[in-house]
Amino acid sequence: MGSPFSPTQSVRVLASLRYLIPALILLVTLHYIRSFSLSGSFGTSTVNWHSSASERLAKPLGEASTSDLVDLLSDRLGNTSLSEADIKPVRANAVIVMLVRNSEVNDAAGAIKQLEDRFNAKYNYPWVFLNDEPFDENFIQRTSQLVSGNISFGVIPHDHWVQPDWIDENRARDGRNRLMAQNVIYGGSISYRNMCRFNSGFFYRHELLQPYRYYWRVEPGVKYFCDMNYDPFLMMQEQKKVYSFTISLYEWQQTIPTLWSTVKEFIKEFPQYLAENNAMDYLSNDGGNTFNLCHFWSNFEIADMDFWRGEAYSAFFDYLEKKGGFYYERWGDAPVHSIAAALFANKDQIHFFRDIGYRHDPFQRCPQGDYHSQGKCWCDPTDNFDYRPNSCVQRFEDVQAGRI
Repeated sequence: MGSPFSPTQSVRVLASLRYLIPALILLVTLHYIRSFSLSGSFGTSTVNWHSSASERLAKPLGEASTSDLVDLLSDRLGNTSLSEADIKPVRANAVIVMLVRNSEVNDAAGAIKQLEDRFNAKYNYPWVFLNDEPFDENFIQRTSQLVSGNISFGVIPHDHWVQPDWIDENRARDGRNRLMAQNVIYGGSISYRNMCRFNSGFFYRHELLQPYRYYWRVEPGVKYFCDMNYDPFLMMQEQKKVYSFTISLYEWQQTIPTLWSTVKEFIKEFPQYLAENNAMDYLSNDGGNTFNLCHFWSNFEIADMDFWRGEAYSAFFDYLEKKGGFYYERWGDAPVHSIAAALFANKDQIHFFRDIGYRHDPFQRCPQGDYHSQGKCWCDPTDNFDYRPNSCVQRFEDVQAGRI
């Protein structure tokens, strides 16, 4: 373990100066759009577009192609030399995050390459890689050549990763042995528990993530099957979403025997943190008395770090931390994040990405129907987890639609 990030443990690949030109063009364009009093504004409003010299079209700006934008800007600026290469997409304040070991470089490279090819090569969002030890030169070199945006490598602070000194190791060992006897995956692993605790309460505090609001969590070895022809970060921002997922399933009861009782204690003590239109019915079949084990699989997350940094979640994580369940049991970040999102956010602030094809072994979701063809997905549409017996997607949809 080392100190948090240092220059010798990071590489930042700066964007080319050519990005300054599109920024200047955008500023000038906004001035001219205002000056010419085009109807509408950026977002869901409409503007008047020239479809030819003799007619105008009212078209939502969000539906305009890059060539439409080029034509409009050229017309308004009197500049016929603009090309699509001069127009860069507006980005959210967002970052792609991977928690990874040096030994996982091959799996990391595969996941990076797929996400870049399917999405990020068009948007150039930055990447942050985190590790509990310094990244080696091989990992840095292999990954740096794959990304299209800035890239940073950071070391996790010691206290954010290791089992705290106040944890009773004898009790923790008994808990690990109990889960190993039941053949529960990672039942005996301390490092897995470190990871779950870190992802639950610390990753968004890392200094490399402080400048950002939204994040996309990517794990080594995952697969992305479909082209993403829009920016999920901007969708989250514009629709005020705080959490999104692709796979929802049941948790292992053996790993969280006292988690829900702890949640109920917290709610009783801090009822002010419950959102008015929450998704309790996604988590419970009986109004909150018991936990039905439904959760969002957190190896894929696009979410708002301001939600984790907020008062409600901060109080919630601190409450869980004091119970020691990350080590005495095997509380995962997936149920922790899911419970928090379902209770402290309004249910319409949680989003299911139907159009994103994704696999984290052993489960995958493959978009169906038009989503499959429009995204040029290469997954088998019959291999889809959405409505299988151990999936919770149907319950989520029922809650969102008010059927439950």
